[in-house]
Parts: sequence; structure tokens; C-alpha cells
Amino acid sequence: LTNTPPPPETPLRTAARRVKIWTPLVLLLVVVFAVVQSVRPLPSPTLELTAEDGYTFEGGKVDIPWPADGQAALDVQGIGTFGSSGEQKPVPIASVAKVMTAYVILRDHPLKSGADGPKILIDQAAEDQSDAGQESTVDVTKGDKISEREALESILIASANNVARLLARWDAGSEKAFVGKMNDAAKDLGMKNTTYTDPSGLNNTTVSTAVDQVKLAKAAMQQPVFREVATMMSYVDYKQKKHDNWNRLVGYNDVTGIKTGTTTSALGNLVFSARKDVNGEVRRIVGAVVRQPAGGPDNTILGAALHEGDKLIRAAQGALKSATILKKGDVVGYADDGLGGRTPVAVTEDVTAVGWAGLSVKLTFAADDLPHTAEAGTKVGTLTVGDGTTSAVKVPVALQKDLVEPGFAAKLTRLG
Repeated sequence: LTNTPPPPETPLRTAARRVKIWTPLVLLLVVVFAVVQSVRPLPSPTLELTAEDGYTFEGGKVDIPWPADGQAALDVQGIGTFGSSGEQKPVPIASVAKVMTAYVILRDHPLKSGADGPKILIDQAAEDQSDAGQESTVDVTKGDKISEREALESILIASANNVARLLARWDAGSEKAFVGKMNDAAKDLGMKNTTYTDPSGLNNTTVSTAVDQVKLAKAAMQQPVFREVATMMSYVDYKQKKHDNWNRLVGYNDVTGIKTGTTTSALGNLVFSARKDVNGEVRRIVGAVVRQPAGGPDNTILGAALHEGDKLIRAAQGALKSATILKKGDVVGYADDGLGGRTPVAVTEDVTAVGWAGLSVKLTFAADDLPHTAEAGTKVGTLTVGDGTTSAVKVPVALQKDLVEPGFAAKLTRLG
């Protein structure tokens, strides 16, 4: 037997030995790293909008015939505002206050379209106030009953102060409690310059502005029964007496409401609504004129309010036009898988908007919850043109190509 000594140590032999020891460990770590990277949860895909975030209609600013006196405001629901005129300071609004009365009643006691609703018992106060001098009222008798719908017709069409107060007592137990509800509703609607002190508007301390009344009108016109009543030219009460709508514009030129209000101290007031069909798309014009002195064809405060309102309605109807912002199939963004993959998304139909010259409308994008894989054509979000309300234009956005999971290389090289 011989005892052969190991060869002498050299740098080369040392390096070779280290390679033999560490290579398997490094390979094992690489395999473990690859496995971990491949099974890690994938980041949630996100949507990135690349389309312009707005569109401006061509042309110069529209010339609106604002009243020379008082205040006015003019909007198109779901699109935007033409603006306002006059100093928007709180002033008496007379029977226009009944818009809020009807709004709160329908909020607390909603009716289905065409329904009459519950019966309301006429009390002594409502009967006593049926003959109240210079007030607008309807004749009711204690012990009789009227439906909620007829009560709404009486306050919006005949402008019955006695029934407005009756509705307040029926809803809240007292007129004071109901006025509290009116003011709470005004606060919720952002009517910062409005204070209600009575449900009829007879009190000069019930004050508001044209801009605030437009906010209320847009909310009220969302209620089907409110719209149905506001657009009536007349109604017949339970005693078979016919009452014509004080708003003589209703029924003509696509005017659909809403409410007049006149007193010698509040002057002439009108909150109005009208329709305009633009290439098959119907838009609602909403506006208000307040504190109008005697004028119009008959030189009265009511005539002045109607005359000024009619001019604003016609101007808005004449200004509205349609424009195609995007064509079906236009790419408006990408679905980003978080690892470098971007799948184009496109609008599924032409995106058209109604507006007027000089108006800039917003384009906003709301994403759905995105899966990691989906077929082309899958809806992934909604493009909205306008102010974001239910009346705004909304178009689905879908994947233009299949959305697939990131590949192995992308999974392997991700750092985050």
C-alpha cells in the first residue's frame, strides 16, 4: 500500500472545487426562484385611458337672451349649463316653492307612473283656507279625501296653497316639521342660497336663487310622477272643477313644466322644463327666471316670467346640435396586465354628444373589474360624455383583442 499525497493546491484547483460545490446550489436557487415567480399571484389588470378627456363643440359662444332684470339660469340636463344672469342672491320665489313641496312628498311617498297613491283626509284648516282672499287655492271640504296624485296636481297646476299646507301636515305632522324636511332636502341638493319657511311660498322669507331652483328642478324631473303632473295643461278635481295650468307655456313648443310663482313682492317667477330632439336623442332643457317685473305681451309679472322663460327655451333649443366624438372601434385605451402586456380597448358604438357651440364636455372612463383572461369583445368599462349624471351619454368599452395572462418570461423577470 502506498500513501499518495494530494496534489499541491493551485488557484485553478481551488476554483474548480468551488465550482463543483456551488453550481448545484446556484442551479437549485434558480429553479426555486423560477417556480416562485411563476406561481406568485398576478397583479390585477388595470385600464388606462388614452383618448382625449374632453371635447369642444366648434363655433363661437352662443348668444343667450338673458332677462334685463332679476335672475335667470339655463341648463341642459346631462350636458352642462349655459350659465346664469343677475346677482344670484336669495330673493322671494312665491309659489315656485311648491316644487320642493312636491319633491319631498314624492321622495317620502313615492308613486309608480300613473298611480293615484294613498288617500289624504281633508282637515278643517284646508277647508277654512279654501277661501283665503288673494291666495291661490282649490275648494276642499273637511272629511273628504283626495289622492296623493290629485294633491300634487292641485299644487303644481292650480298652485293651491291650502293643499300645499295640507300635504305638509299629512307628511310630517306639522307644517314646521315639513319645512325642516324642505331645508334638509335643499342642503342635500347643494342649494346653498335657499331657505324655506313655508310649504306654499306665500311667505317672503321663503327665498332662493335661479341657480338653486335649477338644481332642484333637475332632481324633481327625475321622478316619473312629478314629470307627468308638471306637463299637464289642466286637471279636474274631485268636485269636477277644471283647473288650468298657470304655466301657459306647457303643451306648446315641447315645454313640459314646471311651476310659476307670483306675488306683488316676489314679482314674476318661473321654473321651466322643455325637450329638444337632436338627431333622435332627446335632451331636457331646465331653467329658471326669478323676480321679473311686469312685462311680456300683457304687461303683467306672470306674463313677464313666461315671456322671458320662453325666450330662453327657444334659444337653448336652437343652439343644441349633435357631434360624433368617436367612431365605433376607435381605440380609447389599453388593459395593462401589470407586467408589460397592453391589450387595446375600443368603443363598441359611435360616441355622439349633444351640445352647443363653444361647449366643452368631459369624457370620463369607469373601469369594470378586469379578469386576467378574457375574449375580444368583453366589456371592460364605460365611457361617459357629459356631467356624469344618469342623463349623460354612456358607451360600453370592450377588449379589441383577447386578454391573455403574461408569459413565463414576463413572470420570471418581474421585480415588484
